[in-house]
Amino acid sequence: MGQSGEAASETASMGGRLPQGRSLEGARGVAWLSGSFAFCSVTELLPWPESGAAAARAHRAQFAARAGSHPGPTPTQSGQAPHAAATMEVMNLIEQPIKVTEWQQTYTYDSGIHSGAHTCVPSVSSKGIMEEDDACGRQYTLKKTTTYTQGVPQNQGDLEYQMSTTARAKRVREAMCPGMTGEDSSLLLATQVERQTTNLQRLAEPSQLLKSAIVHLINYQDDAELATRALPELTKLLNDEDPVVVTKAAMIVNQLSKKEASRRALMGSPQLVAAVVRTMQNTSDLDTARCTTSILHNLSHHREGLLAIFKSGGIPALVRMLSSPVESVLFYAITTLHNLLLYQEGAKMAVRLADGLQKMVPLLNKNNPKFLAITTDCLQLLAYGNQESKLIILANGGPQALVQIMRNYSYEKLLWTTSRVLKVLSVCPSNKPAIVEAGGMQALGKHLTSNSPRLVQNCLWTLRNLSDVATKQEGLESVLKILVNQLSVDDVNVLTCATGTLSNLTCNNSKNKTLVTQNSGVEALIHAILRAGDKDDITEPAVCALRHLTSRHPEAEMAQNSVRLNYGIPAIVKLLNQPNQWPLVKATIGLIRNLALCPANHAPLQEAAVIPRLVQLLVKAHQDAQRHVAAGTQQPYTDGVRMEEIVEGCTGALHILARDPMNRMEIFRLNTIPLFVQLLYSSVENIQRVAAGVLCELAQDKEAADAIDAEGASSPLMELLHSHNEGTATYAAAVLFRISEDKNPDYRKRVSVELTNSLFKHDPAAWEAAQSMIPINEPYADDMDATYRPMYSSDVPLDPMEMHMDMDGDYPIDTYSDGLRPPYPTADHMLA
Repeated sequence: MGQSGEAASETASMGGRLPQGRSLEGARGVAWLSGSFAFCSVTELLPWPESGAAAARAHRAQFAARAGSHPGPTPTQSGQAPHAAATMEVMNLIEQPIKVTEWQQTYTYDSGIHSGAHTCVPSVSSKGIMEEDDACGRQYTLKKTTTYTQGVPQNQGDLEYQMSTTARAKRVREAMCPGMTGEDSSLLLATQVERQTTNLQRLAEPSQLLKSAIVHLINYQDDAELATRALPELTKLLNDEDPVVVTKAAMIVNQLSKKEASRRALMGSPQLVAAVVRTMQNTSDLDTARCTTSILHNLSHHREGLLAIFKSGGIPALVRMLSSPVESVLFYAITTLHNLLLYQEGAKMAVRLADGLQKMVPLLNKNNPKFLAITTDCLQLLAYGNQESKLIILANGGPQALVQIMRNYSYEKLLWTTSRVLKVLSVCPSNKPAIVEAGGMQALGKHLTSNSPRLVQNCLWTLRNLSDVATKQEGLESVLKILVNQLSVDDVNVLTCATGTLSNLTCNNSKNKTLVTQNSGVEALIHAILRAGDKDDITEPAVCALRHLTSRHPEAEMAQNSVRLNYGIPAIVKLLNQPNQWPLVKATIGLIRNLALCPANHAPLQEAAVIPRLVQLLVKAHQDAQRHVAAGTQQPYTDGVRMEEIVEGCTGALHILARDPMNRMEIFRLNTIPLFVQLLYSSVENIQRVAAGVLCELAQDKEAADAIDAEGASSPLMELLHSHNEGTATYAAAVLFRISEDKNPDYRKRVSVELTNSLFKHDPAAWEAAQSMIPINEPYADDMDATYRPMYSSDVPLDPMEMHMDMDGDYPIDTYSDGLRPPYPTADHMLA
């Protein structure tokens, strides 16, 4: 039969006419793939309702009549016998309907959150499965048809080829597994009791398993070979101009992608994958979009498939599909992107360049928890280690949406993935205030008592990172109580987070200090220090928190006594020993100064030999600072601490300790007066103040006053009378009064004139204080200690796909009283 007969046959197979716009080539391909060639036993996948058996029979009769009345070419004439046979086997390959299971079920190759290898798409709006897209809800009926070509007889060799190809799998099965039938036998042996296994059956199990394995192997090989043969024609049809042809081809490829063997064949064809991506990007048909995204989703379960998608430009196309109104398309797209972000090198940058973040953040307003879990994990993968991505999330309202999820959902995996995103964002200076203002501290605090350790740990790290900008937040009472309780845990990470968060939240916040003190926070912090040993990451923030609790709030005196009553003083004094890190030493000095404000603590502090240790640290720090002054170099930071800060801290602590007569005598005997007089010349105002203060205390003893005068302190003290710092001027006046008592009248008169001319003469209280040697109990101001080493920098190493805990850190500190911890060095390390 000539070409016209061939076209007529194809036209007849499509109902006797070509629809408008349908190409003859496309129609020929559809007919070829639909099985209208002679002697082809073809399986068609048609959507029949369950009650449509009668309709199916009618359709088969109509199809057979159509094929019989319009003869087509023989395989030999058309020259396509091998391709026709391959296609018949492709269609036989999908003869068994593949049950589409719930997408949440676990599959092996993707994120491991909650998906399935053969998936049915869930509703992003949390609808029931029966309300889903028709593609998932419809039932499929299999229909086999046999058509016969009238006219030219079939060539015997071609017939043998057809029979050998289509029956090969059956013949191999019969040869290797004789007696095996397609139907399972349910007959009971004569010696078998119902629902009990006989010994013979037990012995036969290994051979049955072997037979089953062989059958699976045969089927696997068949699937792969048949798919490989059909790929060129399928690629051609996907590129057809007729959208109906393209849709039909996409459906066939989608079915092939659901079996592992044929899926691997698809992955090995870059041309086919590129055609699928092109079709997905250009189609406006929802069914075609669903099929093509499903294909890429199935391919993304394998690294080879991910690479093929990436090289074919699939990422921009998938990002575009995130705007689809079809929920199944949305699911396939986000899951495929998730797998690419996890396992494909270069995928993150490609998603960012395709504006993927701008598309993903609005998806946080969906209400399907499992869909949200995948979306939030995509955000975490994109934001980790990339400041620009964090700012894009902020600009699109990400912090508010993430906090809302933490507040409203209870699905553990969603809470965990969301807390991971918040943890990464919590080290971004721009995102931190936005998270706190959205109620992030309270929302995270809700989950500190969760049964999920990984969720609790993520929330703790995030709270710690946010705590330096949350010192004025209200409604944190329950969070503070839980953090105090967490101090009894032995987990290092939990202790690190709890102590750091408490340190920040008690900084400059009298209400929080009182609450923590009243809830046994001092005792819990001391026990944490005793258990921490040499772990500075726990000890340092715990000491800082104690320093805050022992100063400037109504329960400060109770906290000072509690440290002593819980045997904390010896352990705290030991922390002054080198080679402890300077930030820890600095925090300990400030705590000792606060403890010395309580007279009952003086004896225990003296017994712990705190004064010699403070003097030793003072001398060492001063010498180091003087070396840099002499060299004309900038005072460097050692572990983030300047030596001038250690000088100020030690002198201030000795000032308070010198109020006790025994301590005053010990300080004098250590020959410290020359050093204190030298500190009066310091260019740092705070050092001048504490040096004048300690000299004021020592001058109460006649021997010490004479030593001060002998060191030539009168001249710098006269200068300090005019200091703008009221405390400094008062201390200087008090020392001058004391050392002038035994001087001649002329000297006393000159001192009196200086005092009269000084500014502080106009302050009656300060004048009275200087004359009566009343010590001034002015507290140290709270300020930031920018030298504190943070625990976590901006991002953490990626977890494996199971997404174990990561940790981030970030928090600040104060000087001697309260102060915030700055973020930990932003190197995004530690454990994510």
